[in-house]
Amino acid sequence: MVVSTAEESLDSPASPRASFETRAESAAARVGMTGSQVERLPFDLSALDKDGIFINVDARGFGLLDRRLDWASLGIALPRGSAVAFRPPRCGLLPDRYRLPLLRPAARAHAVLHRYSYRFRLTETLFETPAYRWVPWSAFETFDTEFQANLAALEAARTDVLDHYDAVRAEVVETFLRLANDSARRLEATGHLIPEGFEEAVVRGVLDAFPTPADLRDRLQLRYRVGVLLLGSEMLSEQRRAREERRALEATDAALQLDRQRQAARERQIQIELWAAEERVRRQIADEEDERRHEQEVKERLRRLKLDAARERIEEAISPLEEGAKQLHAVVYEAATAIQRSLQQHNALRGASAKRARELVRWFRLMNWQSDAELEALLDELEHLASRPTGKRKRDPGPIEDVLADIIERCYADARELAAPHRMGALEL
Repeated sequence: MVVSTAEESLDSPASPRASFETRAESAAARVGMTGSQVERLPFDLSALDKDGIFINVDARGFGLLDRRLDWASLGIALPRGSAVAFRPPRCGLLPDRYRLPLLRPAARAHAVLHRYSYRFRLTETLFETPAYRWVPWSAFETFDTEFQANLAALEAARTDVLDHYDAVRAEVVETFLRLANDSARRLEATGHLIPEGFEEAVVRGVLDAFPTPADLRDRLQLRYRVGVLLLGSEMLSEQRRAREERRALEATDAALQLDRQRQAARERQIQIELWAAEERVRRQIADEEDERRHEQEVKERLRRLKLDAARERIEEAISPLEEGAKQLHAVVYEAATAIQRSLQQHNALRGASAKRARELVRWFRLMNWQSDAELEALLDELEHLASRPTGKRKRDPGPIEDVLADIIERCYADARELAAPHRMGALEL
């Protein structure tokens, strides 16, 4: 109701009186009555908000000072299938001279709160908890003084337990050992079998539940919590601020999203430019490679053309020499053949044949521009044999025939060497 009133009073531009009458007319129309029949109920929490404060005494961790016992540890065997429920008892884990001073400050703090506070069912309904009670400002100082005294008493009791912690623990263990012994005798007296290690199990369960010094220092907490009323107008104002903050956050998120999209677009553009640059470099390298290949092909073609031209020039230069060498060898061959034929017919070298042999030698010396030393030596030997005086004895034609055969063979050999194609191959290389 408070929230609704605040909403209408803040959202409507009309005066509070007009807003109140509007709500009355709306309620009358819904229930089928006139506006004058609707009662005006005053409702104002400003006194509670201005003249006092809501306080809740919060005591935590004090349950660790107690432990629930099972019936077996007391030596009691409950009847099976009984329709009666038996609640197991509880026991303090500390001796009462240490446990009660720890528990009393919490109880006294709650009593102090009840002494100086008021309870309103309306606020309990609105808060959905009876823990908060309203303390007027006139009683708050007294309440705080007594609460701090109880808090000091709790600290003193805590210090006392921590100072005698080992002795307290030993005393509790001894007490539970006696309880375990009595329980064992009681079970044995009722005819039940005592489990092995029964006493040690009881003591171990107590030691597991026994609070440690850290638990006593940290888990035992006593404080009071303060609350104030959050009015409907303040809630609406907070909602408006929340909506404004939400819109600002949405605008910031949209700006960030736009920046991220722009950054992503720039990154994509840079990536595209990098890819384009890589493609240009790749194409440039390929073009340069093609150009180098084309240049190499052109150079190779030029080299072949030059080689063909050189081959032609060499052939043109060598052809007259080859022709002259062939003609010279042919003349020597024909003369040697004629001399050999005459020698075979007459079985001796006659004067005309000897003269022809000497003329052949002289002519060869004049025409031997290739300096064929071997053929020249054979012809010299032929001249020497042809010029030898005959005397009364007949000249032996055997040496002359051998020399003529060597000359004929040499002419064939020289012709073959000059006609061999591998010389042009050597010139090409």
